[in-house]
Amino acid sequence: MSQVRDQELAVTAREVRQAVVRLARRLRTQRQEHGIGNLGVSVLSQLHRHTALTPRALADAERVTPQTLTRVLASLAERGLIVRRGDPSDGRQSLLELTDAARRVLRADAAKREEWLAAAMARELTPAEQEIVRVAAGLLDRLADA
Repeated sequence: MSQVRDQELAVTAREVRQAVVRLARRLRTQRQEHGIGNLGVSVLSQLHRHTALTPRALADAERVTPQTLTRVLASLAERGLIVRRGDPSDGRQSLLELTDAARRVLRADAAKREEWLAAAMARELTPAEQEIVRVAAGLLDRLADA
């Protein structure tokens, strides 16, 4: 019984992965033209969720090396989207924070993609299916944090 269940979970995992990848790609096509790039938007989103992070904590959250973020952080700072402040608990560290301009970029970017997704859900899904997607979204978010 357990082997059958493991196989079912493996099939479900593959189907979820494929669907999530396809949906993520589709949502990227709806992205606002701002020239920031996927990693840049992801960095801004992390800072929005966490208010302020060290470059190391941000790299860990993004699962990249700090060196990978160097150019992205420089570009975001140059555009006035992030600022560096001294860490009050550790003077050797800096904290990265969003600017108001970054919050506007994130809002506009999310609004465009959410508008497309809401319209697609209204067009393609029944009200019961829309509720299932709402519940699934919370479960997928939980898995993303695992």
